[in-house]
Amino acid sequence: MDAPLGVPTRSATLVGTCNAASWEPTTDSVSDVVYATGKTWAASKGDFMMKYTSDTMLVRSKDTGGSGEFARVRADEAGWDFLNMSAMRLHQGETFGDNTRDCENAIVILGGVSNIKTSDGDFNNVGRRPDVFSGMPYALYLSRHKDFEIEAVSDQLEFASCWVPTAEDHPTQLVTPDMSAIEIRGGANATRQINGIIPPGFDCQRIICVEVYTPSGNWSSYPPHKHDVHREDENGNVLEADLEEIYFYKIDKPNGYAYQRVYNDDRTIDGLMMAQNHDSVLVPEGYHPVVSAHGYNTYYLNFLAGSAQSLANVDDPTYAWVKETWTEQDQRLPLVDHAMERI
Repeated sequence: MDAPLGVPTRSATLVGTCNAASWEPTTDSVSDVVYATGKTWAASKGDFMMKYTSDTMLVRSKDTGGSGEFARVRADEAGWDFLNMSAMRLHQGETFGDNTRDCENAIVILGGVSNIKTSDGDFNNVGRRPDVFSGMPYALYLSRHKDFEIEAVSDQLEFASCWVPTAEDHPTQLVTPDMSAIEIRGGANATRQINGIIPPGFDCQRIICVEVYTPSGNWSSYPPHKHDVHREDENGNVLEADLEEIYFYKIDKPNGYAYQRVYNDDRTIDGLMMAQNHDSVLVPEGYHPVVSAHGYNTYYLNFLAGSAQSLANVDDPTYAWVKETWTEQDQRLPLVDHAMERI
């Protein structure tokens, strides 16, 4: 899926592509061209070398408050192999339609209620929470070569999609709130909540999806960890997966923000980003801790894909010692729970 930038109408259906972007600028010259995304086209047309910096790893939202796509990441722009992502808003009666082509696709309802038609049947009244701070997630997984159409049933619908190339077929699967396990991870002011949406072991090829809640003033993805080398033990168990990752942010009140650092061992990547509502941060490799500004609760939706459908990772040994100091967890968590779905 590759959503165009146009705004849908109540009678129109938006149509995109899995991995094409025909509206993007092109060049017939072999000279370097640098776009605002930070990618530099190299010797031949279509090839580029990405330099990951604070500017290129932070993808600012283009949200104007209207219908259509308000956040986007494309694999070719990010300089990696797998992950594409889009966040879109529809108003009641508007639809978005597409075919997954050669990609598997995960659609997460951020807020609102939808009807989703697919090649494998219809799924009605998908979603409940008005926003991510008011309940648990609904999601739909689609394998390759599937038609789908999403219709906004509520006054407003927001959803995020991730798609990655696949060579496998897997069943279409609806994920409901009761299927999303809650984990309270960490301790002290590094306590956070993780809701599994498409966890390791899900019937798909590559996609992993979780949502994370970090209370005011807390740290998450801490101690810093990485998943950028594929390593297995002698029995074939994955010790560390090589994964690309996207953080898509929402903050519970206006003017809030979170800081995220992305750095690797040799510091060829070392960026510090201030992420605000609907911004995205790219994690191509390295460690990637987050801290939520005091007074604001931070939500981020993580999409990951790479060498294995696994979250196996390694802590930064410089900071791993902090785990030994944790004696209690933050009692403000969970920020959302399954009881909200019974209201």
